[in-house]
Amino acid sequence: MKEKMMYRAFPMGAVALGDDYMKNAFSLEVAYLLELDADRLLAGFRETAGLDMRGARRYDGWENMLIGGHTLGHYLTAVAQACASADISENDRAALEEKLSYICRSLRECQKASYTAKNCKPGFIFGAVINDPDNVELQFDYVEMRKTDIIKEAWVPWYTMHKIIAGLVDAYKFTGNEDALAVASGLGDWTYRRASGWDENTHRTVISIEYGGMNDCLYELYMITKKPEHKIAAHYFDETPLFELVASGGENVLTRRHANTTIPKFVGAFKRYVAIDSADENEDTSKYLDYARKFFDMVTTRHTYVTGGNSEWEHFGQDYVLDARRTNCNCETCNVYNMLKLARGLFMATGDVCFANYYENTFINSILSSQNPKTGMTTYFQPMATGYFKTYGDKFDKFWCCTGTGMENFTKLGDSIYFEGIADVPTVAVNMYLSSTLDWESTGVKITQSVDTSGDGVIKSSFAVTTSGDVKRFALRLRVPDWASGTPSVKVNGEEYEAATSNGYITVERDFASGDEVTLTLPCTVTAHGLPDNPDVFAFKYGPYLLSAELGCEDMETTWTGVRVRIPKEKRCPSERIPIPAGTKPEKFMKKEAGKLRFTLDTGAPDAPKLTFSPHYKRHDERYGIYWYFVH
Repeated sequence: MKEKMMYRAFPMGAVALGDDYMKNAFSLEVAYLLELDADRLLAGFRETAGLDMRGARRYDGWENMLIGGHTLGHYLTAVAQACASADISENDRAALEEKLSYICRSLRECQKASYTAKNCKPGFIFGAVINDPDNVELQFDYVEMRKTDIIKEAWVPWYTMHKIIAGLVDAYKFTGNEDALAVASGLGDWTYRRASGWDENTHRTVISIEYGGMNDCLYELYMITKKPEHKIAAHYFDETPLFELVASGGENVLTRRHANTTIPKFVGAFKRYVAIDSADENEDTSKYLDYARKFFDMVTTRHTYVTGGNSEWEHFGQDYVLDARRTNCNCETCNVYNMLKLARGLFMATGDVCFANYYENTFINSILSSQNPKTGMTTYFQPMATGYFKTYGDKFDKFWCCTGTGMENFTKLGDSIYFEGIADVPTVAVNMYLSSTLDWESTGVKITQSVDTSGDGVIKSSFAVTTSGDVKRFALRLRVPDWASGTPSVKVNGEEYEAATSNGYITVERDFASGDEVTLTLPCTVTAHGLPDNPDVFAFKYGPYLLSAELGCEDMETTWTGVRVRIPKEKRCPSERIPIPAGTKPEKFMKKEAGKLRFTLDTGAPDAPKLTFSPHYKRHDERYGIYWYFVH
């Protein structure tokens, strides 16, 4: 809402990608979405509603288990985002729009049919394997009884419901599909009726079991429908005792908590702040903004690796204990997806550059890092222990949670490069330096950003302005990133531009005309980044790019953890301990290859490995090392 926000997002179609790596990533994701069979994704929903499954069967993997149906929710969001994108071809857009309309229409048929299903309340749809044909809501009953055997009883059905509602809401937001809104509204009504029947003990039981971001998606739904029942239903999933505990700032508050269970709760807390108009509804929701901000600070300062990722085997450890928890199962990709949702919202609400700094680092070094640029498949974990490698899902028989968030991640690649400032003078903030074009429709301005990383010790970004008609006065706010190693320089049409840095941005405000160009030069150098529980361990960055060492492709054998999640089996690397003289900094020994993002680490010490580093987000199908021990 305008009075609560300092920035608003541009429409998805306003930003076209110019970076080749990102364009390839988007194309691969669209191709995957087109390959998936709508009837197979709908099979479980039709079975639950007692409808003919049209000869289709559920996909295998997680879709053929008690969490089945979560993928369809992610799929709806991803397809809707892709349809709204400036980068999609007209043929692909038409094909995806047809799939989206078919799925939403089919889900509405399922919802209407479910009224006559046994023990099924109006509005209910679901796609998981059915425990009992006579009670298709049995998973939800089991959760209320704390029966949570994920094979036989219940596998987080509220988490799955969150994905379904969120996908339907996004289908409406991005494409205007009325069937999607009708089904989502019916699910909101069903949730309200079910939740309003909980006594205090049942309520505590339900919210003690993973429920995704039910508060988040229901507040989103409420902002569209304005139905009080949807707001009330959302508030049932606001876990106030946890919010207050985090706000207290105590030690080890997050220890042993499942990370991807916890993060979406605070995304939902933030959404309550956004959704409720204090003037109209007589409620001060500012404390929910505070809850979200304090949680973000706690995660990023106490539990986060240099990639922006967090956790080991899906759980937070003790505060500031990170080196000791580096394994082959760090940094679940869903965690990053949700932390970026939180950071993005907090930036728009507060304008604080710290959220933009986190977003850029994590987007490049975790999200872009999570997709294989040959196959389009995405990671579940990204190991932080040296000597492992990334592993990826399969197209048609895994359907992990991170497969679903991966679909979403790579259909919204341009959505956080630029933001529109809510100010007297038209304002655009540039939060990431990635080649792209912004079509700022309300002003008739186009801004094309071109990024050059070939210089040694600098990253240069140029902004070419095109205006329609008259000269346009606006403010271009250029983020000064936390990785800049000196004072940035700005030129306008080749002339030095004097501008002070304020609140993390350099502002160029002037009358712009077609052909004007603003050039920002950012000095950068190799920087070392440690971990709080070991003074000898370091990783390296150059500008925004995390660097990892190339460790070869020998014996890339995988194994399994959890429910068929593929992980690397064994680590292989030279000695992780690199001798350096006392009093020297490890980054001193990193030498850049002229004109390339390629570096050599050579301390000259006997028996020390000579290592080659390059941007980690491009490291695929080979072993790597991010962190190394530097000993005296």
